[in-house]
Amino acid sequence: MDVCEFLKERYGVNAVNRSLYRDAFTHASYLNETDEQSNDYERLEFMGDAVVEIWVSSKLFHHVPEISEGKMTTMRSQLVCEKSLASFLRQMQLPPFIRLGAGEIKNRGRQRDSLLADVFEALMGAIYLDLGFAEVSRVLDQVITIVDTPEATGVVDYKTRLQELVQSDSRRVLKYVVLNETGASNNPLFEIGCYLDDVLMGTGKEHSKKKAEQLAAREALDKLAL
Repeated sequence: MDVCEFLKERYGVNAVNRSLYRDAFTHASYLNETDEQSNDYERLEFMGDAVVEIWVSSKLFHHVPEISEGKMTTMRSQLVCEKSLASFLRQMQLPPFIRLGAGEIKNRGRQRDSLLADVFEALMGAIYLDLGFAEVSRVLDQVITIVDTPEATGVVDYKTRLQELVQSDSRRVLKYVVLNETGASNNPLFEIGCYLDDVLMGTGKEHSKKKAEQLAAREALDKLAL
């Protein structure tokens, strides 16, 4: 399965210009060691950096309840920092698709935050150029959850933390399943189960699927930490 097939299966991205996605996952070291006539991810990274920042800024600006300007600035910085962007790519299970030269593979390039963050931005740049901002927004809605709490000025992303915890073993499968849906059609209550290798590790109930997944991931993390 190539990266376009994976993105379609997992995130519903129907790539049109597949070369953009190939480039987004190509490091310069790979091209230096092959005869392939294509591009690395650097130009797409430039575009993706701007796309991700405007998406995050818009989400924070329209957040309910309203977030103060100072806190929005802090949260945006945390969301678009290298560590966060790298964690989003890991959460999407995309590092194995990065094309690297032998030297970068030896230097554990697929584990390096700086490289993963660049590829995440390049991917968003590719989606934007191929399918537009609405598609970028749809994908990022599946990946990034903004949690604003009185006791913290940061982003508590339990799904990403859980993914990072289990990612060392690529054979382990982490998935979220809707267990039940109740309530009125205009205000449903979702019960989400978090499964690790088909074992139910946590559940969460919320009116938003994304928030319910976060609660399920938090419960799973608590169990794994015991």
